[in-house]
Amino acid sequence: MGRMLIEAALAQSDVTIVAAFDQNDSPASGHDCAEFLGRSTGVTVTEDFSRLNGADVLIDFTRPEGTLEHLRACQAAGANMVIGTTGIDETGKQAIRAAAEKIALVYAPNMGVGVNAMLKLLDTAARILNDGYDVEIIETHHKHKVDAPSGTALKMGEVIAAARGQNLAEVALYAREGDVGERKAGAIGFASIRGGDVIGDHTVLFAGIGERIEITHKASNRMSYAAGSMRAARFLAGRRTGLYDMSDVLGLK
Repeated sequence: MGRMLIEAALAQSDVTIVAAFDQNDSPASGHDCAEFLGRSTGVTVTEDFSRLNGADVLIDFTRPEGTLEHLRACQAAGANMVIGTTGIDETGKQAIRAAAEKIALVYAPNMGVGVNAMLKLLDTAARILNDGYDVEIIETHHKHKVDAPSGTALKMGEVIAAARGQNLAEVALYAREGDVGERKAGAIGFASIRGGDVIGDHTVLFAGIGERIEITHKASNRMSYAAGSMRAARFLAGRRTGLYDMSDVLGLK
C-alpha cells in the first residue's frame, strides 16, 4: 500500500512527498522512497518521525498500534492525518476523536471511491429491502490479512443497520458452527474468507422470498485506495480541526 501511495502522489501535480516512513528493518529503509519505480525523489525511507515537521498531512496505512503512535506525532507536528488502518478498537477510536480537536483527520475503513459509492447504495437498498429480507455480508481478502471481518465489511454492516434503525452490535452474527438453529429475524450475518493474494472482495446479499439482490465490489489492485487517499489529503488542505470520513470527502452527505 505504501508503494501505491507513493506512485499516486508522484502522479499529482499539487502533491509533494516530503517524508516516507517504515520500520528500520524494512528492505526499503534507507533507500529513496521511489527507487522501486526507478525514480529519485531525494526522500529517504526512515523511521524518524522528526521528518514529519513541515508536512501538511500524513497518510497512514499501518497497524492500530502504529497508527496511534503516529497520531500523537501528527498532533505534535501540527500535521493533519488520513487514516486507512483497520482493526482499531474503541479505545483507539476515542483517541482519534480526541485528536480531531487539535488536527483535522479523515478516518475511513476503505478509501476507495467505488466502495464508498457502494456504501451509499447499501443505505438506499437497506431502506427499501427492510421487511422480509435477510442480510449477509461476505468478504474475501489475501491470506496475510490479520483482522476479520474486514473494516470495510463492518462499515457496510453499520450502514445497513443504521438504515434499518438497528444497532449493529445487537444484531451482528459473526460465526456459525454446529446446531445454530433458525436464522433470527433482523440479524446481519458476516462471513470472512482468507486466501491467496485477493486484494479485497465484498458482497452484500439481501435474500428475500423468491428473490435475491447482491451488491458487490471487487478490487483488482490497491491503486483505487491510493487515489481515494489523495482525494482525502486534498480535502484536508486548509482545515485545522475535525473528524471526517470519505462521505465528506466525496460530498455524499
